Amino acid sequence: MIREVITYPNKLLRTKSKDVVKFDEELHTLLDDMYETMIADNGVGLAAIQVAVPLNVLIINLPNEEDVQDKEDLIEAINPVLTHKDGVQVFVEGCLSVPGFNEEVKRAQHIIVEYYDRYGQKQTMESEDFLAVAWQHEMEHLSGHLFIENLSIVKRKKFEKEWKKKLKHNK
Repeated sequence: MIREVITYPNKLLRTKSKDVVKFDEELHTLLDDMYETMIADNGVGLAAIQVAVPLNVLIINLPNEEDVQDKEDLIEAINPVLTHKDGVQVFVEGCLSVPGFNEEVKRAQHIIVEYYDRYGQKQTMESEDFLAVAWQHEMEHLSGHLFIENLSIVKRKKFEKEWKKKLKHNK
């Protein structure tokens, strides 16, 4: 089932998500719904808080060489923890909760994340480049932050001004 993606400045996006304690049918439904929602909105990642569920759950599905999001490449991460990061990269990011806005963000280039899959099995993943960006972006949501908070003051002010105009225009 496709769920509604909440957008900035919805206060829920500032919520710090809680760890999942039960790896049950409810969690599986949430993960399946998140996947359908992400694909429907042409996203490459989604955190549970973006569908108004404050749990430490995120999914990532980057397009492959053929530019296809193959479900076999889907990452479902529950209670993820960043255990290592190094290097620096700058990447233009967007977010389903801040639709139509893209900006350069500085992130670690190489990371290691520990997390659980939907069945509660512990996993470790090492990633770099775009995948590392996606991980860091989605994990930020879980701590109640958005990528726009990483912008310089000047860029942030410009964003706020454009966003207010857009919200007025859409009313």
